[in-house]
Amino acid sequence: MQEIRELLHDCTLWAKEAGRVQLEYFRSSNLDIKTKFNDSDIVTAADKVSEEIIISNIRKKYPTHSILSEESGTSGYENDYRWVIDPLDGTTNFSSGLPEFCVSIGIQYKNQTIIGVVFAPYLGELFYAVRGEGAFLNGKKISTGNNTDIHKAVVTTGFPVDKDRTTDNNLDNVARVLPLVRGLRRLGSAAVDICYVAAGYLDAYWELNLHEWDVCAALLIAEEAGAKYEFFRNDRNISVVVANPGIMPQILPLLSKTANK
Repeated sequence: MQEIRELLHDCTLWAKEAGRVQLEYFRSSNLDIKTKFNDSDIVTAADKVSEEIIISNIRKKYPTHSILSEESGTSGYENDYRWVIDPLDGTTNFSSGLPEFCVSIGIQYKNQTIIGVVFAPYLGELFYAVRGEGAFLNGKKISTGNNTDIHKAVVTTGFPVDKDRTTDNNLDNVARVLPLVRGLRRLGSAAVDICYVAAGYLDAYWELNLHEWDVCAALLIAEEAGAKYEFFRNDRNISVVVANPGIMPQILPLLSKTANK
């Protein structure tokens, strides 16, 4: 148990350290924005510096642990422990001067996520969870909402980075969900969206074509807060819906299980 406490402490400490650096870059002129897959898929200097901070700390203290990180991919040894890192989730928001961005770090043991930390530095929001111990926001326990009426639900979604070259771009799902809900938002950070479902600020979130680093930490936080999640597609990387228990049975059937033709 002491080992878990130490891992959580380090994970939180290094997320905050990366977050402080992000605030130094935020709304500045030295972002050094570069594209990756296309113009919708970008990386900034803050992404790279944040990743280096986290990985260098892991390497010093846990040199045999495996690491999966967005910018660097897989590194380290084959180990029961693996760190899954999105050093800056919400890069488009960050590069545009919008405050919904975060550091996301999950720790897995034998392929099961046991610790999740999501830190949104500009918002001053630190979400975290240890498996079996509940979910917390800035030290206070959180739980998902209890709304059971989809017509009163506020939900959020996102769009795949390859939306410029495929019609399988989530618009079909939006067309089915939007008329039924109170409001639909697009906040721009998968990890923040999922944590907001965990805290009861949102009733549901879905997105397709995500990656493990986008959701690893936040899904544990959501699960520990009482939210439900389902992977509704198996052909578009990670395609997930997260919702409070009362809304999940109503929103899941609205989401396409196959490619939009």
